This record gives sequence, C-alpha cells and structure tokens, in this order.
Amino acid sequence: MITFTVNGNKHEFSGDPSTPVLWYLRDELNLTGPKFGCGMAQCGACTVHIDGMAQRSCVLPVSAVQGRKITTIEGLSENGDHPVQKAWVEHKVPQCGFCQCGQIMQAASLLSTNPTPSDEEIVQNMSGNICRCGTYPRIHKAIKSASKSISSNAGVSYFDPTQAGEEA
Repeated sequence: MITFTVNGNKHEFSGDPSTPVLWYLRDELNLTGPKFGCGMAQCGACTVHIDGMAQRSCVLPVSAVQGRKITTIEGLSENGDHPVQKAWVEHKVPQCGFCQCGQIMQAASLLSTNPTPSDEEIVQNMSGNICRCGTYPRIHKAIKSASKSISSNAGVSYFDPTQAGEEA
C-alpha cells in the first residue's frame, strides 16, 4: 500500500506502483487541473508540487510519492487567491488555457523558493513549460507582478496544503 497526501487529504494506493501520478490524480481523484500534454515531462501541462517543488506528474510513478505531499492547482489556495493566480487574472494570461495550470504551478514553485527572481531566472525556470498560444510575455509579466505582491506582503501566510492537517 502506497500512502501519500493530495491537497491536504491522505490517500492510499494499492494498484500498479508504476502508474503515473497524473493518471491517479485525474482518473481516481477526478482532478482536472493537471493535464496530459506529452507524456514525456517536456511540456509542463501536468505540473504539480511534490513537497512544495514543481514536478511533472506524467512520468512520476506513484511509488515515488510514498509519504509525500502532492499539491495540484485545485489545492494551491482555498479560494483561488494565491498571488500567482491573482496575477494571472490581472494580466489576462490564458488564451486557450490548456497549459495554464502547469504554468501557474511552475511559477508558484519558483516564487516559493525565490520570491524576487530576475528576468533571466524567470525565463530559465519557466522554459520547460510550453504555451502553444505563445502567451509568454503575459506569463512573464504575471510572475513579476506576483513577485511584487509576495514581496510587499512578506509574512502573509497563504493556504499551503502541504502544511494542512491530513484527513484519514
């Protein structure tokens, strides 16, 4: 039995341990934020946080998340008001929207470890996330905006499901 936490709730998995985390999230938990894009961890549509760090869930086997905490876009904030989510709306980032959950999760991970990234650090960190609509300039502006928001609200605590109580 493999046990782990998803968005603050404890889960047990007894299936094939090589099953990709993405399939469990989508097929078993009906979470539609992480998307299947390429199946090779190269587009970023499936990005989730594992213990707070961005990871591609399409190639990550369930066996690799034993005892770990997974956060999807659905668990990033209780009310959809994480600074990155708010900046995405403010800068009208989405066009088709397919990649946006992965983009947001990648950006949130970056800002959690580096709240004031340089332009070069943003480009480097986001380079593994593909937007087929080409909204990269808006993504970049939104990250800069979220960075300013996070910096000006230092000490403000946002919902973090990795720290939330676990339900059995």
